[in-house]
Amino acid sequence: MTEILPSYLQGSWWSPAADAEATEVRDASTGEIVARVSTEGIDLSAALAYARTAGQASLGELTFHQRAVRLKQLALALTERKAELYEISSRTGATAQDSWVDIDGGIGVLFAYSSKGRRELPNAKVYVDGAVENLSRDGSFLGRHIYTRLPGVAVQINAFNFPVWGSLEKFAPAFLAGVPTVVKPATPTGYLAEAMVRIMVESGLLPEGSLQLVSGSVPGLFDELRLGDLVAFTGSASTAEGLRAHDAVQTGGVRFTSETDSINASILGTDAVSGTPEFDAYVKQLVAEMTSKAGQKCTAIRRAIVPVGAVDDVIGAVRARLSERIVLGNPRAEGVTMGPLASTAQRDEVLRQVARLQDGGGELVIGSTDAPDVRHGDGTEGPSPDGAFLAPMLLRFSDPESAAVNEIEAFGPVSSIVGYRTLDEASALVARGGGSLVTSVATHDPEVAVALATGMAAYNGRVLFLDRDDARSSTGHGSPLPNLVHGGPGRAGGGEELGGIRAVLHHMQRTAVQGSPAMLTALTGVWHQGTVARPYQESGGVHPFRKSLAELRIGDQVASGSRTVTLEDIETFAAFTGDTFYAHMDEASAAANPFFPGRVAHGYLLVSWAAGLFVDPAPGPVLANSGLENLRFLTPVSPGDEIRVELTAKQITPRETDEYGEVRWDAVLKNQSDEIVATYDVLTLVAKEQAAAA
Repeated sequence: MTEILPSYLQGSWWSPAADAEATEVRDASTGEIVARVSTEGIDLSAALAYARTAGQASLGELTFHQRAVRLKQLALALTERKAELYEISSRTGATAQDSWVDIDGGIGVLFAYSSKGRRELPNAKVYVDGAVENLSRDGSFLGRHIYTRLPGVAVQINAFNFPVWGSLEKFAPAFLAGVPTVVKPATPTGYLAEAMVRIMVESGLLPEGSLQLVSGSVPGLFDELRLGDLVAFTGSASTAEGLRAHDAVQTGGVRFTSETDSINASILGTDAVSGTPEFDAYVKQLVAEMTSKAGQKCTAIRRAIVPVGAVDDVIGAVRARLSERIVLGNPRAEGVTMGPLASTAQRDEVLRQVARLQDGGGELVIGSTDAPDVRHGDGTEGPSPDGAFLAPMLLRFSDPESAAVNEIEAFGPVSSIVGYRTLDEASALVARGGGSLVTSVATHDPEVAVALATGMAAYNGRVLFLDRDDARSSTGHGSPLPNLVHGGPGRAGGGEELGGIRAVLHHMQRTAVQGSPAMLTALTGVWHQGTVARPYQESGGVHPFRKSLAELRIGDQVASGSRTVTLEDIETFAAFTGDTFYAHMDEASAAANPFFPGRVAHGYLLVSWAAGLFVDPAPGPVLANSGLENLRFLTPVSPGDEIRVELTAKQITPRETDEYGEVRWDAVLKNQSDEIVATYDVLTLVAKEQAAAA
């Protein structure tokens, strides 16, 4: 008897009794039993408690950057053993290309969040959001926003179509935020998710309690959730609606986000007639979305919305490309480009929905609902009664307003085509889908693109514009990316995943904090104006540029002497740089300007002088100036004025994988009247330790 697929709970692998009632999971191509799935006897309450205690504690010891490094290490561990995952993936019906999207795509999410975490988050445990708000006249009372991680567990319920990518795209931002995960993959393909988790566990890289796996159903799960927990769900809209109605979500404070099936559309622009690169790109993309993963993608194209006069051309081109490119069969057979659906139950469900589409006015113009002949694993051709195969199908609707075409989804290799007469009508048809994850548009006409975006972007989580300039580089209609939002309004679930650091913040609480500058400095790890600084000149100490990261402290400061600006300085700078703008060179014109009293110094002259006032020029821990941000010129400087600078260590960010880190310095230029001339941040790269003496 095939063993029951184990779960990974409380730091070890767990299985129910061998005689537990279990669901049989079969190879999508051959019908052979791959695994048995059961959670009979599972203690979900204990698993959640373990995540909230051990998982929270272990992840809480790490900074954002340390978690980001761990994500990269996990990605490398999965990469080393991905051949194992590819072999298992073929049993789900996935071709090599399908598996690349799922497996390499999922690993790519880990790499992406590792990179973004180290580039866009501080090497700290609190994320500071937005600018400081001054709440008092004298600057003694400030406010700003911070993000801190949720104190509970992230429960992630995934669909069957992408067992690796679907798990990792939720796990990565939760892990980076510092929130432990309990993942529940869908039963038909859960054995692939189990293999992925096993590799991650065996790598030894997972902090204790940071990831647990439930292989099977989760009875009573929502009854065990509480404030501080969150649920990320991918699946059907009807299931999401039922879960969202649970008291834990409605009144218990549990966050719930969903990404559900949607009737995504692809519009052929009025300019994209047959023979244009846009027409060809449209057909290529439509066929790809019908056949990739056997059409089992929440982002697949369900409605091809094309000009009325182009309907027949598109049907003919799609038929020709399917005939030329698509070989249906067992993914392990050479030459197969489209595999079966995930299960015979899923195949039967698709056929039921196709029948509903036909009853609603759809005419099957490509493909058939009959069982197709396929290529078997041994290379022979013929029927496969135990496999979950369906041929690609395209239905034509003469009435684009038909309820069926705009409301019914056959979650398989099935699309429908309708014609439109105006761009407004095309946008309205997109809206009839009730909210979508993605709509794509094939056009080379910017006016067409603007009109369609204006009319239908609000009904979508993502819109892709395809033309001759980006067709080769486009990632495709159906490919969510970790740095862009994945989700959509209405029927698409109303939730949001990915989108870069936005997804990390979904696992954190945004809180307004108010207090003195010193208190906000302590809370955020970022120096605030008004906090006591330590000018090295007054203490007889070491110039901050002579300090390594190990020695430097927030608040260390250079308070420079003054330098007088002369008319000769201004003219020399103008001649040297070529910046002879009239405000610097023409007294009468400058005086006529409402912002200047007469000729004034160049702002960049003042910034350059400021560097000369605060730098320590000798070689030392400061390795490079890596940038300047948030520059604002506030008070003009006239000939005869004096300037000085206060440079204060504002934020210190060591890099986990390098021998240096970044220091952000608060720079304030003032004149002889203590008026602020300019403010900005100076970024430097500084060694972690002093160089050894030669």
